[in-house]
Amino acid sequence: MSSNPYIFEANDETFDSEVLKHPGAVLVDFWAEWCGPCKALAPVLDSLADEFKEKIKVVKVNVDESPNSPQQYKVRGIPTLVFFRNGQQVDQLVGNQPRDAIRGVIEKVVK
Repeated sequence: MSSNPYIFEANDETFDSEVLKHPGAVLVDFWAEWCGPCKALAPVLDSLADEFKEKIKVVKVNVDESPNSPQQYKVRGIPTLVFFRNGQQVDQLVGNQPRDAIRGVIEKVVK
């Protein structure tokens, strides 16, 4: 798991408190241990979490350990990034996206 202090973990039990009750912007990374594209995306999320630490909370959810949260947000493939503002889903990116694409969505969401 990430050693980045700006990346948090959530599971089905803590999803509400970590994501939905968080005031402001949250980026949720739905991932799995066996997923190559998820691992490729991890350093990108690390650097974005650093860059936007004051503006967005980055939360990782392991879909194997927590199947309910991804189901709730209709996650079909991983990695899937779901963006929330004040507990409401506002955007979603599926697959290993380029850093600039993710950055662009973050900038929209944190406005």
